[in-house]
Amino acid sequence: MAVTDLHAAGLRRDERVERWKLFGLASPAILLVLVILVIPVGWLFYVSFVGADGNFSLENYERMVSRKSYLRIFVTTFQVSILTTALCIVIGYPLAYFISQLPTRWANLCLVTVLLPFWTSLLVRTYAWLVLLQKQGLVNQWAISLGLWDEPLKFVHNMTGTLIGMVHIMLPFLILPVYGAMRAIDKDYLKAASNLGASPRRAFWTVFFPLSTPGLFAGSLMVFVLCLGFFVTPAVLGGGRVIMVSMKIVSNIELFVNWGAASSLGVVLLVLTVIILWIASRFTRLEQMAGGGH
Repeated sequence: MAVTDLHAAGLRRDERVERWKLFGLASPAILLVLVILVIPVGWLFYVSFVGADGNFSLENYERMVSRKSYLRIFVTTFQVSILTTALCIVIGYPLAYFISQLPTRWANLCLVTVLLPFWTSLLVRTYAWLVLLQKQGLVNQWAISLGLWDEPLKFVHNMTGTLIGMVHIMLPFLILPVYGAMRAIDKDYLKAASNLGASPRRAFWTVFFPLSTPGLFAGSLMVFVLCLGFFVTPAVLGGGRVIMVSMKIVSNIELFVNWGAASSLGVVLLVLTVIILWIASRFTRLEQMAGGGH
């Protein structure tokens, strides 16, 4: 009995030593997360509860409740995010399906073209759309010359231009997870459905599409969450008429030097994003957003 207890104590001691070794190996990463994530977010929460007199106050949050302009800003933010996500689904899913059906060499080439926008600065792409879509831009000039419409249409400094720019930037974030999910589908499932008498259309909707929905859901969630905090594209293509939360945060700091108001907006947006991710985790594994697991 004493020997057994001695072995058990030795095993517990070895387990504690192993845990400390693992903690030592992970400590640089833990320190990095603490410095670049936990401390800044903690400071953000703290400043959001500091009033104009420097004391603890809820005035920053009360302002958001009492002023309807803040509600409109949040509505616009979610409206832009939802519409961008929907347009990315409409455009990106068929494109991902087309690429997934190609031979590997051609599929890789198409993926390179999908990733090409990442090689250009976000600001450059946004201003390129501003040049293309303005009243004297190439889009209006070509459309008028082709007889599609008679007068220049207003594509910028409104919701239309904002959505065009946002969809162009966010589309790869949807295509890549969807393509990965589609490539992982065993084609024998579709052959089995055909052997059982299913038409190609029915086989797609009853077999292929359900199996690709995890990638579609992960890509849609990624696009939606990224859109919530977007700044450059709506600021440039929206022309001050499409105001999102990120733009209000910047104006509170640059124009009014009100860090409390800006921090409270950031806290609310962060909390809403966490809630959305928590709800999404009920339906799919969030590691799929990073390309892990199917």
